[in-house]
Amino acid sequence: MKITDIIARPHTLTVDPAIAIRSSLGHHRVSRYVLVTVQTDAGIEGYGEATVMPVWSGETQESATAAIRDILAPALTGHDARDVSAALATMDRVIHGNPFTKAAVEMALLDAVGKSTGAPVWQLLGGRRRDTGIWLKMSIGAFAPDDAARVALYAKSHGLRGCKVKVGTDVAADLDRVAAVRDAVGPDFRVGVDANGGWCEAECVAALRGLERLGVNMIEQPLPRGGAEFRACARIRQRTHIPLMLDESIFTKEEALEAIRQDACDIVSIYPGKNGGMLRSLQIALLADAAGLECVIGSNLEWDLASSAMAQVAVAIPNLSERVDHDIIGTLYHRQPVTDPPLRIAEGRAWVPEGPGLGLKL
Repeated sequence: MKITDIIARPHTLTVDPAIAIRSSLGHHRVSRYVLVTVQTDAGIEGYGEATVMPVWSGETQESATAAIRDILAPALTGHDARDVSAALATMDRVIHGNPFTKAAVEMALLDAVGKSTGAPVWQLLGGRRRDTGIWLKMSIGAFAPDDAARVALYAKSHGLRGCKVKVGTDVAADLDRVAAVRDAVGPDFRVGVDANGGWCEAECVAALRGLERLGVNMIEQPLPRGGAEFRACARIRQRTHIPLMLDESIFTKEEALEAIRQDACDIVSIYPGKNGGMLRSLQIALLADAAGLECVIGSNLEWDLASSAMAQVAVAIPNLSERVDHDIIGTLYHRQPVTDPPLRIAEGRAWVPEGPGLGLKL
């Protein structure tokens, strides 16, 4: 089954303004995607999605589209679509970085291979280790306390059992926001915080006592990424019982190894776009598992195709966290599906689509 062409098409969606996320990185009012189609000489097409945000990975719709059209498609045309690892190696050889772009191509290849064999992608990743319903948490922007509480109640009314609150702006305001959410949802609802690297070490330490009092179940990415944060995160871990999760700091397996070496976290956030593909998310999960760490599925507010890829990874890895829920939530923030039917979210969970490949049709 040879690759005959790879086509990239940009699409832009407006985020539901009632719940659009504001964080220390700015406002997420618009989501920009590149949908990828891998065509083969067997007449089978595979579909993938790049969820691009320059502040996150340095990629844009224009750069992803150009990279696929001018570099990746010429390099991969004529290759066996079933040899996905070789395709990843080829992409790494011809272009540096661009993880979401590469993940979209890998996604489409695995979708095509699954369709050709009748197997879901999770089977291609080694098999299913758990139920196909993945528990979700809502991401609540750095809003005024009343607005944060409103979104938390929205999440609870939709069957979710947890949320994470964006912090990393001002410690006092951050704690007021988290307190308002806790008051709104009660003691049994899971509440975490995500600073997106917005705190310095002293600010995080200053927030710990309040976060512990409010029953926070995880602190995500307290410090800016860059490598030097690992040692500081290890110091923070010594000062609290709250699990610390790293997201922006761990794009690659090399970064995961360094975080493990420095005892910098309790939980690793993974997902295909950030890691450069599902196979690499699986590699990082296995490294974390060997070190006794859990993994949580993170998010860049993916659309349906990449959300399916995230769910496929979630059921395939051995160490998916059960104490912190997951971020396969992009379809909650956008009103326009790209697949028919759309990815199913019900009973507080994202459900792995049934059927071969990613299990979704454009």
